[in-house]
Amino acid sequence: MAQTLQTIRRYLKTFLLWELLAGMAETGRHLFATKITVLYPEEKTPQSPRFRGLHALRRYPNGEERCIACKLCEAVCPAACITIESEQRADGTRRTTRYDIDLFKCVYCGFCEEACPVDAVVQTRTFEFHYESRGSEIINKEQLLAIGDRMESSIARDREADAPYR
Repeated sequence: MAQTLQTIRRYLKTFLLWELLAGMAETGRHLFATKITVLYPEEKTPQSPRFRGLHALRRYPNGEERCIACKLCEAVCPAACITIESEQRADGTRRTTRYDIDLFKCVYCGFCEEACPVDAVVQTRTFEFHYESRGSEIINKEQLLAIGDRMESSIARDREADAPYR
């Protein structure tokens, strides 16, 4: 008896398009609810300290660049968008002569940031950037260092907020 009732119920749901009616009821409930809309250019949503946006290269407090040209970021990048060339200095340390990131190829995964042993390459919270001409999407070492110098205080704040979770 229970089996036949279940069969009848299943056929009724099929012929009356029960799933469609349930979906329309859900849509109707949200149709008259108050809307949550952000007026983007004027209003900004809060961002996490872990947000991954535009890249930057950091310096030590004495002004020397942090990157030691270990090329771990280049090796770990899934999009192969980082190009590094290096040379050895007179004091025996290795530093980069070329550090390019192709932002068209970049998937903003953050692997480069995680792989860096000296916390040299970071991703800032900047997500509003554009390119004026072809070729300007490839950002070089000087530009990356300038971004890092300009945003060092916010980068340090984000690192401090994220420190308990690392």
